[in-house]
Amino acid sequence: MYVIIAGGGDIGYHLTKALHQHGYEVLLIEKNRKRAMDLADDLGERVMYGDACEVRVLNEAGARRADVVVAATGDDEDNLIISQLAQNFFKVKRVLAIVRDPRHEPLFFRLGIHETICSTRFIFNILEQEVEYGEVLPIGAIMRGEIEVIEAEVTPESPVAGKSIGEIELPPKTLLAAVVRNGQLTLGLANLILQPGDTVVALTPPQHEKQLARVMRGTAR
Repeated sequence: MYVIIAGGGDIGYHLTKALHQHGYEVLLIEKNRKRAMDLADDLGERVMYGDACEVRVLNEAGARRADVVVAATGDDEDNLIISQLAQNFFKVKRVLAIVRDPRHEPLFFRLGIHETICSTRFIFNILEQEVEYGEVLPIGAIMRGEIEVIEAEVTPESPVAGKSIGEIELPPKTLLAAVVRNGQLTLGLANLILQPGDTVVALTPPQHEKQLARVMRGTAR
């Protein structure tokens, strides 16, 4: 898989390192010359100097063969331009965009950029919920906000502890997509027995979030 990341800030830098360590082909594009040179000292040929808002730069980066483009600059306008170029001009299969201002997310959705990551909104959601141990938290949204990405920790008191994933009666259109146990990610095992301390990642429509919380915790939110 070939991944292009636009923006050499902390997100772009750490994502590039992580993807490379996991065997991905990855290229980081940074438009500030000094920053690009500093990054190249660490990341080598995986760094390209240029403005990813320009068709020429994305073309030189090999966007036509890219599987994923991540627009991760510090500017929402730039991220929107990069995302649209990648999706509409270069026909990249998957485009992810960082959105700094939550008010800009609807614009991304209207222009066809459906996978956005807004850390401001995620942090606000967490702060608003008076987080406690075992809480069920929304950590993201996909498909124009029609599906919530939910994180839930299995506690000793949780009604799902000791049950296999296949035994759990979930709300409609809800999927337990992954389980993190002892730092290891497990995907799609219907016979996996959930244990206290497991972190479950689920996908569910927003209207079923409270119902999912009751399944995981045994009580209403």
